[in-house]
Amino acid sequence: MSRPTPFAKDQFSLFRPLQTRWADNDVYGHMNNVVHYGLFDTAINGWLLERGLLDYKGGETIGLVVETGCHYFAEMAFPDRVNAGIGVERIGSSSVTYRIALFRNDETSASAQGRFVHVYVDRTTRRPRPLDADWRTALEEALL
Repeated sequence: MSRPTPFAKDQFSLFRPLQTRWADNDVYGHMNNVVHYGLFDTAINGWLLERGLLDYKGGETIGLVVETGCHYFAEMAFPDRVNAGIGVERIGSSSVTYRIALFRNDETSASAQGRFVHVYVDRTTRRPRPLDADWRTALEEALL
């Protein structure tokens, strides 16, 4: 498998600002690789909350992560600011494939980028639920 090229900032139209934390740095002086996944999760769910699509406390529909992946290109560390570019690669009947790129400070090339797949399910039964029109409209705005 060939190594992907880092995404450029201009490939995204949707961004969420995030801040690294002191605790994100590991003994090597950079952000530990597991933190990237937390930033992916925070960026996507933050956007869903802002759009009024996700009600994590009492909504009938919740998103379960069924696949993730990350490619690393450059180090990040506290106190870097991170701009998370969010794009939608695919919209299924109950699933969404997101592409996320993490841009360090004012850099225009991704330091890390990944894929994040949510399947939206009924909170109680954990069975897939079709995405409604509001979800589809918002997700289509972020299509890459």
